[in-house]
Amino acid sequence: MKRLLQLAALVTAAFCMTGCLAGKFMCNYALKPNPHGLEDIERTRHKADSLLPGSTKWYDDLKGEGALRDTFITGHRNYQIHACYVPAKDPATAKGTAIVVHGYTDNHLVFLYLVRMYRDDLNYNVLFPDLQYFGYSVGDHAQMGWYDRLDVEKWIEVAHGIFNDDFMVLHGVSMGAATVMMASGDPLPDYVAAFVEDCGYSSVWDQFKTNLHDSFHLPPFPILNSASIVCKNRYGWGFKEASSVKQLAKCDRPMLFIHGDADDFVPFSHLKKNYDAKTSGYKDYWVAPGAVHANSFAKYPEEYKARVEGFLNKVHSMRNN
Repeated sequence: MKRLLQLAALVTAAFCMTGCLAGKFMCNYALKPNPHGLEDIERTRHKADSLLPGSTKWYDDLKGEGALRDTFITGHRNYQIHACYVPAKDPATAKGTAIVVHGYTDNHLVFLYLVRMYRDDLNYNVLFPDLQYFGYSVGDHAQMGWYDRLDVEKWIEVAHGIFNDDFMVLHGVSMGAATVMMASGDPLPDYVAAFVEDCGYSSVWDQFKTNLHDSFHLPPFPILNSASIVCKNRYGWGFKEASSVKQLAKCDRPMLFIHGDADDFVPFSHLKKNYDAKTSGYKDYWVAPGAVHANSFAKYPEEYKARVEGFLNKVHSMRNN
């Protein structure tokens, strides 16, 4: 019996040690993707043009004219963070301001198709940031939306200071969508009127659980638990607290949910979790048939624009009544 207990103790210790090491590996693997930052700008320029041809020329031309500008502020955790901003195509009749938030391993350049949609088609002023660790923003890890929401809340004030609008929409894709949903549960200025989330995950825990299974065919315990503890010790947050669902439960402002039903990266099932979690205020959703992850606009550009415009027009109408 004594030998059996000793063996059990050794097996348990080895299991825990393996889980701890695997947890450290996963934390680095997931939260410190490479390349990133300045090293990754060229790749993302190509990606922006693949999603909507001519995007980087449009961006470069507006920058050359002085219409599109860069700005830097000190963000959460005291890192320098970057954003670009551009006025509406017809500033005198602008309908408001949009903040467009990019996804995991991307930066402000990738979702130029949304910036162009808001500026050129919907006539909104636009601010589009680099989240910490990406693009021109400094940071020591990908914050997966949780602390990013606090940086976006700083950008809300900056955008309002630039454009002085009384109507603002936050629109994010993938990790950017999670950022938007996580911000939606915090106290925000009254002029933040609406949110659009496109294929965001229900929580960091749920997303990493899927990734761990799909990429490594491993169960969440003990690796994910260990990785979350490592993240908490290093960066101050854990995977389960970084929850879109918990924040949506506190959101009472209008939100449009978008998800492709062929998405297997952020599984389509997350749409229902997120949608059901928001129990107060107006909400709507659109399922993009056959669209894979972050592909709804590329697959259905005109319908995407129409869905977003229709949603925002309804929110405008609700606020004016």
